[in-house]
Amino acid sequence: MSDSTNEPTSDSTSDSTNASMNDAASSAPRYTPSPSRKPMAIAAIVVLVGAFGYLAYGGVEENLVYFLTPNELVAKGAKAVGRPVRLGGQVVPGSVQWNANALDLRFRVTDGSREVMVHSSGAPPQMFRAGIGVVVEGKYTRAGVFESHSLMVKHSNEYRAPVAGETHPDRLDKTLIRSSGA
Repeated sequence: MSDSTNEPTSDSTSDSTNASMNDAASSAPRYTPSPSRKPMAIAAIVVLVGAFGYLAYGGVEENLVYFLTPNELVAKGAKAVGRPVRLGGQVVPGSVQWNANALDLRFRVTDGSREVMVHSSGAPPQMFRAGIGVVVEGKYTRAGVFESHSLMVKHSNEYRAPVAGETHPDRLDKTLIRSSGA
């Protein structure tokens, strides 16, 4: 009798080790999505698609503010009435009517071909004057007047210091400062 038959050989040891590893791997839990996660994922996708659809076709249109020239605004006709719009153009010289006591400003804006009457309440920007470019935000009324709630002055980015003694005759901001009598 030989002792070698009772001793395990290296081949049989590696086979038994491999078998035990295969058993451990096959008994390890594999990832499978639970049935409760699948409906949640589908619901999330439906909500995202619905939100995107609302923004693309419904919500965006109501919240957009278009930039129009006076010619484009008048050409839209009844479609432009009551819609929020930014109107851009130049202040028509001689059209500015400013009531400092009531903080009431009326003027006409032109793009060179059409003019639109603008009414704005509140103090105008310091640089506002006839002939300057403006952007007014508000709504066009059936009466043909643009009711502005925001008035912005368009100007160049170049600064020039005023010359000593120079005054600008169209400065409306001076009417806001009352003399103290001193």
